[in-house]
Amino acid sequence: MDIAANINSIRQLRNPGLGLGLRSKHFNHILEQRPAVDWFEVISENFMDSGGRPRHVLRQIAEHYPVVMHGVSLSIGSTDPLNKGYLKKLKALAAEVQPLWVSDHLCWTGVNGLNTHDLLPVVLNEESLQHICARINEAQDYMERPMVFENPSTYLTFKQSTIAEWDFLRYMTEETGCGLLLDVNNVYVSSFNNDFDPVHYIQQLPHQQVVQMHIAGHQHCGDYIIDTHDRKVVQDVWKLFNLAWQLTGGVATLLEWDNHIPEFDDYHAELLKARQYMDALAMDQLTGTETKQPYEPGIAVSNPVDFLVHSMEL
Repeated sequence: MDIAANINSIRQLRNPGLGLGLRSKHFNHILEQRPAVDWFEVISENFMDSGGRPRHVLRQIAEHYPVVMHGVSLSIGSTDPLNKGYLKKLKALAAEVQPLWVSDHLCWTGVNGLNTHDLLPVVLNEESLQHICARINEAQDYMERPMVFENPSTYLTFKQSTIAEWDFLRYMTEETGCGLLLDVNNVYVSSFNNDFDPVHYIQQLPHQQVVQMHIAGHQHCGDYIIDTHDRKVVQDVWKLFNLAWQLTGGVATLLEWDNHIPEFDDYHAELLKARQYMDALAMDQLTGTETKQPYEPGIAVSNPVDFLVHSMEL
């Protein structure tokens, strides 16, 4: 696809408002109550291979709400060739659902045909940048649409990395015309784990290419933070959201909650807190910092790090 056309398409994407991740626990409530949610985000892989009730429910919801497709298995950073079978199913689902956009992560999920189902970090250097940009262009050509990529939560920094993540994301959008999904919670988690300034990170991004934001809860384990998506958003993340909202001019914002999922009304209420943090003057009235929480063994992790946790606990 033409890069200039991609950039224009991304900039024209409308802001649908405040959205929620679609979870099976809430299917009946949504279908029966039609709650006042602006839009829903679906995990693409949960519906690509389903011809049963989940797909039927999704079709019904897509008739009444805008939908965004969010993937976890494109593996844009892998050295394997892009999985054309996966892309074919992704494109078919998009044709059926007509999402506002299709997103995935700046990560790799496997190699040699194996899928780890983890969002694994990539080395940030010139070689990986060119490799990933070429693969994004290939994916966008196949999908016949610009795609959107999310900054991951990370737990280490590679010695081979020579480009700051915010610069890497900026170069990536310039080379491909793709959009950015700014996960504000991931910025906070990664900044703590890798010792960088999250405010500087958000300030340095190409704000005109950010089409969506994620907010979520995490677990603070003292020396490191795990991106768990299993609790309320902490105050420090809300403050970063306020900054990102001002710098981007306000973009589609979604609350993720993947484990210990609350009842729908509580889930929705946590999302609506975002309204308090959209005012440019709100930060003058906001106080408080995050309370560190003890590590709970056996918790579910949205971006699993089982391969790291054991060494961290030594």
